Amino acid sequence: MNRFAYLITGLAVKTLESLSKAKINIHGKENIPKGSIIFAINHFTRIETLFLSYHIYKLTNAPAWSLAAQELFIGPLGTLLNKVGAVSTKNPDRDLLIVKSLLVGKASWIIFPEGHMVKNKKTFEKGRFMISCAEGKHPPHTGAATLALRTEFYRQRLGRMIKDFPDEAKRLMNLFQIDSIEPVLDTRTYIVPVNVTYYPIRVHENVLSNLVADVIEDIPERAIEEIMTEGTMLLSGVDMDIRFGEPIEIIKFMKSSAIIRDIAAKKRINFDDPIASKQIMRKTALNITQRYMSAIYSMTTVNLDHLLASLLRMMPAKKVAEDDLRRRAFIAATECLTKKMAYLHQSVATDPLHLLTDDRYKRFRDFIAVTLDKGVVKKKGKTLVKRKSRFSFTSPLTQFHRARLDNPVEVMANEVEPLTRLQRNLRRVAWQPGFRIRHQIASYLQNKAAKEFKEDYKTFYIDGESKNKNVGAPFLIKGKSRKMGVVLIHGYMAAPLEVKELAVYLGRRGVWVYVPRLKGHGTSPDDLAQRTYRDWMDSVDCGYAIVNSICERVVAGGFSTGAGLAFDLAARVDGMAGVFGVCPPMKLKHISTRLVPAVEVWDRLMKKIRLEGGRKAFVENNPENPRINYLRNPISGVIELERLMESLKPKLPGLNMPALVVQSLGDPVVNPKGSKKVFERLGSKDKEYILFNFDRHGILLGEGAPRVHKTIGDFIKRI
Repeated sequence: MNRFAYLITGLAVKTLESLSKAKINIHGKENIPKGSIIFAINHFTRIETLFLSYHIYKLTNAPAWSLAAQELFIGPLGTLLNKVGAVSTKNPDRDLLIVKSLLVGKASWIIFPEGHMVKNKKTFEKGRFMISCAEGKHPPHTGAATLALRTEFYRQRLGRMIKDFPDEAKRLMNLFQIDSIEPVLDTRTYIVPVNVTYYPIRVHENVLSNLVADVIEDIPERAIEEIMTEGTMLLSGVDMDIRFGEPIEIIKFMKSSAIIRDIAAKKRINFDDPIASKQIMRKTALNITQRYMSAIYSMTTVNLDHLLASLLRMMPAKKVAEDDLRRRAFIAATECLTKKMAYLHQSVATDPLHLLTDDRYKRFRDFIAVTLDKGVVKKKGKTLVKRKSRFSFTSPLTQFHRARLDNPVEVMANEVEPLTRLQRNLRRVAWQPGFRIRHQIASYLQNKAAKEFKEDYKTFYIDGESKNKNVGAPFLIKGKSRKMGVVLIHGYMAAPLEVKELAVYLGRRGVWVYVPRLKGHGTSPDDLAQRTYRDWMDSVDCGYAIVNSICERVVAGGFSTGAGLAFDLAARVDGMAGVFGVCPPMKLKHISTRLVPAVEVWDRLMKKIRLEGGRKAFVENNPENPRINYLRNPISGVIELERLMESLKPKLPGLNMPALVVQSLGDPVVNPKGSKKVFERLGSKDKEYILFNFDRHGILLGEGAPRVHKTIGDFIKRI
């Protein structure tokens, strides 16, 4: 191999990678040992052949050569493959070249045990690995294991012959072009299993496929499919998770007395001569192959598409409600998190609560779009009607090369079939009745919220300042009917106890009510100072998901900042039955808010001249309900409140459900003109603005509060 050409081509690959939108995430690089290494890698696209060689070189500082199919060594692609160190599988000197380069440490090797690109990702059948291809099915190739065994065989034999049969040792050194024996004997041979997972898998026409179609006449359909698939990945953006597994040390598999006798045999053994332990070596290679195949596929980076595709295929009913599929995917994702049954993509590893609320990352929407585009399902309202014929590859195997193009949903489901523990869990989730899924979600989220409060309270507790736990704990009020539920949100610097009287009143009227604790509240001001309004939104989303799992319809409501968060929730989530806000803070009057700009300037100045002790992170707060509210107001919290209201303004016209705004005329914190602007911006045709003649902000507590409670209760009853 020409090392200079290899390095120059590596720079070209680096440039190509930088121009693409692919995001490459490398995991487990600490598992790469020092030694002679064969990297056994799953094979789905040509991208692996190009990018992996470059990245392994970066990690090991040694060239990484690879085996590739003979038909690829034609034209410009063949020239490129030669320069990046690829060797044809039909090269007659292939095995000798690999063993020689491994022994002398000239290069490591990339070998794809599947033998080719597995475009339908069908690698597992009836509990064992069985690889699909255009011609049929076959077990995984044992080449990586065989070559690793042969390398270590000659390494050990060289060590014995140096002592017992120097002429044979000299001959072997000439055969393998070994200049110095010590480095060879001081090294060991390893197979490192590697998994590459792509997310998302989307295929469509792109700049590359259009360019090739315009320039080249009569291009084969197979080539078009590959350019469309890999071009989409590179140009549209794909997460490429490369995960290195624990190395398999080959010498540990060479303890057989027959192998040891062959290693020590004082006779001439040519490279391809039969040896007595040949059959044992074959069995050992099979054992090693099963080991690295299991390791490769156990490292699949499970993403949301995997879960959705598998569940959709496993669910027994022909008709599947979208919301039901989302709930089941949420349960599957959270169980993956809690039971650690797989390596998880960030789409699952981060809190998958968005599945139950606004699908803010559009991942569910994108998956459904693919199922509709490929004819896997038809859509009637919010129900998906499955076409069962599209959930298995019943077409002739000649259509193997179109699998990624014709039915990526089946490809997604096939990829995680080897994860048997995950499959059992998905099957259980798919077959459970819907009411049990709802119950699981409500219980899981309530327990999670309670646990988070307990941990935050312990972390941020300040003696003499933090309130009693019953002030800040989230709670659920059970109603008489599951037809209607309310997610009720407390205000800024307050806690769930602030709205408990209203929650109890609504519960007596038969309505279920859940009161979430906004992150940073119910503990201490130091906790609140670290939170953003997006943290508060996450708390509200959790509350909505709980109520929506219990009740058929949901109303969002809140007090002060909680009112703003309720309107925000109603704007983001489809199908909300109604929304109400008490004293929503579009325009604040409190003195602390007027201090914010000045204090921000002061803090920046103190930070710049490194006088941290002079910084002013809090202002004093004199609340109406000191038994509930904080007595210190973090400046950062007020800034987040303003950001929340700014983000809410453009959303209000999009609300179309029944809405109620309640305001106190003499409110010392929220200017009634601001709440009136909230009301006027609302897009709802059915909306009502009610003004109470109180001279305080907290009108859900104290004198006259029952009148406000009744107004809200009547609103909920009406809708």
